[in-house]
Amino acid sequence: MINRTERHFTLAAGALCLGGIVLFVCMAAYALLAFDAPGTPGDGAVFDAYVWRVARFTLLQASLSTLLSILFAIPVARALARQTGFFGRVWIIRLMTLPLGLPALVAALGLIGIWGRQGALNTAFAALGLDQPISIYGLSGILLAHVFFNMPLAARLMLGGLERIPGEYWLVGANLGMRPLSIFRFIEWPAIRGLVPGIAGLIFMLCATSFTLVLILGGGPAASTIEVAIYQALRFDFDPPRAIALSLLQIAVTSALLVAIRLLTPKADDGHGGGRKVRRFDGRHGFGRIGDWLVIALAVLFIALPLASVISSGLRSDLIRLAGDTMVQRALVTSIVIAVVSSLLCVVATAVMIRARQAAMAPRHPLALHRGLAAAISASSSLVLLVPPVVLGAGWFLLLRPLGDVAVFTPLLVVLINMLMALPFVYRVLEPAMTTHSARTARLAASLGLGGWNRFRFIDWPALRKPVLMALSFACALSLGDLGAVALFGSQDMVTLPWLLYSRMASYRSTDAAGLALFLGLVCLVLTIAGTPSATNNDKGRHDAAA
Repeated sequence: MINRTERHFTLAAGALCLGGIVLFVCMAAYALLAFDAPGTPGDGAVFDAYVWRVARFTLLQASLSTLLSILFAIPVARALARQTGFFGRVWIIRLMTLPLGLPALVAALGLIGIWGRQGALNTAFAALGLDQPISIYGLSGILLAHVFFNMPLAARLMLGGLERIPGEYWLVGANLGMRPLSIFRFIEWPAIRGLVPGIAGLIFMLCATSFTLVLILGGGPAASTIEVAIYQALRFDFDPPRAIALSLLQIAVTSALLVAIRLLTPKADDGHGGGRKVRRFDGRHGFGRIGDWLVIALAVLFIALPLASVISSGLRSDLIRLAGDTMVQRALVTSIVIAVVSSLLCVVATAVMIRARQAAMAPRHPLALHRGLAAAISASSSLVLLVPPVVLGAGWFLLLRPLGDVAVFTPLLVVLINMLMALPFVYRVLEPAMTTHSARTARLAASLGLGGWNRFRFIDWPALRKPVLMALSFACALSLGDLGAVALFGSQDMVTLPWLLYSRMASYRSTDAAGLALFLGLVCLVLTIAGTPSATNNDKGRHDAAA
């Protein structure tokens, strides 16, 4: 539907963006593979007991985190699906999405405020004569933090599956007098079962590649994941061979996880019905209703208490002094500049690639080269997930080290890594919107002879403004809360708000850390909410972005 010149320009621009992404990722991988030093992975010296212990712990904590998140999410999703008429239900569902837009560093501080040695729960138990019965550090703290982030995500996705069950199923169940156990077995579980593999694979991958939470709550070398071990090998030990071995191991783990997610996720089947309005007859009275309310209340407390702790601790700090601190101001400006630039680059590059994919497949019989370009663009987000940010940083650290001070290249590297980190989510937000818009308006634009800037101004932008702003706001929030890339390259000349927050925590300046956490958390949550003012399934979009 577009003229030949514009189509060729679109294809060239899309190929250029895709080539830049592939080149950036592949050069980092090549640097890891080609690094020549005594004890590199080629002679097997660095695959010692420590490396395998880190790998075992990574898989152990990811497996336990996934299992606990799924087990706790099922009753929460069922309770919310059964209790549909109470006031405030929509706000509880929105509360489930808040951890998704919260920086991991801020959430860690909130969890420490509730579950830590001097936290609210230990203080309450100490008053009863118990001596610090809860420990937030080590494996238990990592599991707690991962469940805090991933249980709401799993519950929200399962709730969507339960709400898609046809109304006829509930009517038949009521006519047959099904008990709660039978309803779960024959109606609810088949809907949940189809979602569990994809949700579990996503959560496992997120936990296996966890960095910030493990760095804060791990408590030492005995509780380190692969990404934290890569960071320690380069930042503290300066042991490139070990970082290479761990990076290759990380790539192998993420590759296996991505393949498993694709193989284990079944095709969606929400059942067949006549469109009858869903009306559930279970959980209305007695112990079922009381049990649902108890489950919902516990879930709300589990999510809301750490958030309240961050707000309370932040308000008790000297916010005016922090706001006037030159270092804080510089860190905030640096974070905002990096977030804006990386998110703009991400949205523009993603939109160009999606448009190129549409142009490549526009003819009735596209050329093999064009079909290959379209397939490569579709797979680009998976390529980014294959090599996590810390691995990208390790590769580029080795590439740039011969050129002198790596800190000179830090701003550009952080921008590019944050851009790639947000690309999967942005792609999943923009691709369906742009595909639907193109199908609806392509013939109209062609009949009016509109193309290029005029088409963008009068046809594309009015319809795509909301998804573009949504993708932009979430990409900004992800970049603002990121610690991975900055932790590897950060210095006195390159300080972001998350890095400054982590530095204040490491130097035991907890009051300042609480105030910075409040600043960072509020900014990220405002960006997250601003991008989704009326959406109800944005957490599913985030799930698709990671998967």
